[in-house]
Amino acid sequence: MDDNHMIKHIVNIQNSEIEAHEIACEGKIRQAVLAALFSEAVDKQCVVNILITDDKGIKTYNRDYRKIDSATDVLSFPMQVFKKAGWGGILNAEFDEATGDLPLGDIIISMESIERQAKEYGNSIEYESAYLIIHSILHLLGYDHDSEDNEKTMHENGKSIMKGLSFDT
Repeated sequence: MDDNHMIKHIVNIQNSEIEAHEIACEGKIRQAVLAALFSEAVDKQCVVNILITDDKGIKTYNRDYRKIDSATDVLSFPMQVFKKAGWGGILNAEFDEATGDLPLGDIIISMESIERQAKEYGNSIEYESAYLIIHSILHLLGYDHDSEDNEKTMHENGKSIMKGLSFDT
């Protein structure tokens, strides 16, 4: 077993007024985070914080942090700086002095958007939540879709990780 299998990444999931189907999604969300970190060969114990909210909640964060007064499906807030996309591109990692863990970043996801998009695209709620979380983890690892090439790379990486979760895209 390689060292990457020995790392115990920390995934903190909080939710507001959670419903039964959201609890079911938590397992898939956690699995998606770990699959993305493994796929990117992240070899330091990382912490990822995830808030599951609704459209109203995510609209507030989007307005306060991005100055966009509308709801969105997911927001990613990286806590590390990358020279290039991917784990190999991390610059001057800033570890938590108390725990030694690497805070990778925060993700806010709207369950309302997940439900709406799952229905629109003919996906399960679990699929849609995993897809958006993987997309967000890639953002936390320095990926972006600011150009056609970068968007293609991000899409291909996400597609590969989803296949590893037994989802075909």
